[in-house]
Amino acid sequence: MLCAVYKSRKKADTYLYVNKRDDFSRVPKALLDTFGPPQFVMLVPLNKPRNIGNIGIAKLNESLKEKGFYLQLPPSEESLLSQHRRSQGLSAQPDKKF
Repeated sequence: MLCAVYKSRKKADTYLYVNKRDDFSRVPKALLDTFGPPQFVMLVPLNKPRNIGNIGIAKLNESLKEKGFYLQLPPSEESLLSQHRRSQGLSAQPDKKF
């Protein structure tokens, strides 16, 4: 089994995986509007036990079967404040005392 991988032209490091090439019938319109025109990247075999783009193959297969697509977002970036606090031996998030 293969799945098609598309990258977003609007959102950096954002990828959409679908069951069949150019078949976006199960992808919500709002998602496609935000994603922008999909740019085909490659076809990926799903029968090999490995990770694809830091996604577990089981998770990808499950999402493709249930929803018909999988959206891969870029990893969230840690704020500079959180990095600084951790370097000072503090928790990443300050305690809120109001």
